[in-house]
Amino acid sequence: MTDLDDVLWQAWKAMELPEGYRAEIIEGFIEVSPTGRYSHGQIANRLRRALDKFLDRSEFAAFQAIHVIQARKAWIPDVLVAPEDVEEHSSEDGSGIKASAVQLIVEVVSPGSDSVTRDRTLKRHEYARAGIPVYVLIDDHDERGIVTVLTAPYPDQAIYGDELRVGYGATATIPSGPVKGFIIGEDITGPVRGGG
Repeated sequence: MTDLDDVLWQAWKAMELPEGYRAEIIEGFIEVSPTGRYSHGQIANRLRRALDKFLDRSEFAAFQAIHVIQARKAWIPDVLVAPEDVEEHSSEDGSGIKASAVQLIVEVVSPGSDSVTRDRTLKRHEYARAGIPVYVLIDDHDERGIVTVLTAPYPDQAIYGDELRVGYGATATIPSGPVKGFIIGEDITGPVRGGG
């Protein structure tokens, strides 16, 4: 950890944002962005509800609006899966859940080049570096809609070893972890974007 990490951490903790905005620490910067638009929220909510049903009677649950904390980095994924008893995995200061407890993270990509870069590139590196076992991108802005499932993180290289890309209209199946076998299809993403 560097002095910059400490400064960013303290600044992030002290921030008071107006309603409708969120702040994350990503790749050495504090990123402030608006919360998602209607279709973004709709996809995230459908996904969380479906994951809740899939995980019923297991020790895991789906969560939204919880900070994930890793070495003075802070992210707010759209949906995450972690042990249902999340309290025992909370960060020392109670600001979020430790990344080591998170089994799956999903980001629904928002429009705009900053959002696209943040979710497709910056967070991809951060989540791999943290060892998040499964990272899913649901991306209306890639072709006519793409679901990307990334697994097998290499934390020392900040990359994922395995990648599956499936167009909207088809299905993507989570290959490992507590949601192994969970299917992301049109019931979650909605139809192919731009017709078809």
